[in-house]
Amino acid sequence: MGRLKNQLISKLFTRFPYLVERWIRKTAPWKVEGIPWTPATKPVKHCKVAIVTTAGVHLKTQKPFDMQDPNGDPTCREIPADAAKEQLIITHDYYDHKDADKDINIVFPIDRLKELKDTGEIVGISNLNFGFMGHIDGSHIYTLITETAPEVARKLKIQDVDAVILTPG
Repeated sequence: MGRLKNQLISKLFTRFPYLVERWIRKTAPWKVEGIPWTPATKPVKHCKVAIVTTAGVHLKTQKPFDMQDPNGDPTCREIPADAAKEQLIITHDYYDHKDADKDINIVFPIDRLKELKDTGEIVGISNLNFGFMGHIDGSHIYTLITETAPEVARKLKIQDVDAVILTPG
C-alpha cells in the first residue's frame, strides 16, 4: 500500500507542479555553511569522470532502495561502468521514471560518457559509479552527509576521479 501511495503522489506532483510548491513550503530547509563546490583544476578533456545519481538506479542483483521508510534510504549502490543497461533498474517511487525505464541514460548517462571517452573528450570513466535514492529526510539527512557521502567521496578519490556528473531523479 505504501509504494502505491508514493507512486500516486509522484504522479500528482508531476501533473500538478503547484502541489510540489505547497509541499516544499512546509519542509524545513537543510542549511549548509559555505558553498559545496570545488573548482575544476584541469580541462575536461584530461578528466576521469564518474556518475552519481539520485534517481534510485542500481543493479537488479543489488538490494532495492527502501521505499517503506518515509524518510527514504540514505545508502548507496555501487554501479560498475561496464554493467549492461539490462542489468540496471530504478527503485524510487517519488518521481515518474517511465521514460528512464526505457532508456536509463536519461538519469544514468553511461552511454554518453562512453561516447565522450571514445571521441577523446574525456580521458576515462570511473570503474565504479554510484546510485542513491533522492528522497532523504529526517535523521537520514545526517547519515547521508556524515557517513554515506564521505564514503563515496573516498571511493571516488581512490579511483582518481576528477569530475562527477550528478543526475537527479
